[in-house]
Amino acid sequence: MKKDIHPQYSEASITCACGNVLETRSTVKEMSINTCSKCHPFFTGQATFIDSAGRIEQFKKRYSAVKKA
Repeated sequence: MKKDIHPQYSEASITCACGNVLETRSTVKEMSINTCSKCHPFFTGQATFIDSAGRIEQFKKRYSAVKKA
């Protein structure tokens, strides 16, 4: 490896909009993010699947008329 061409890899803190702070290592000292695993709906269990258009019913309606060969 060549000397003095690689960026400095050191301690870094990542701050979420919800206030959660994560400590890690990176070439960037401080970062801010909008969503982390503490506030994202998928990880908190608040995510819901909404079938607003009745997708399953639309699929069945569309392909029920297709004749089998």
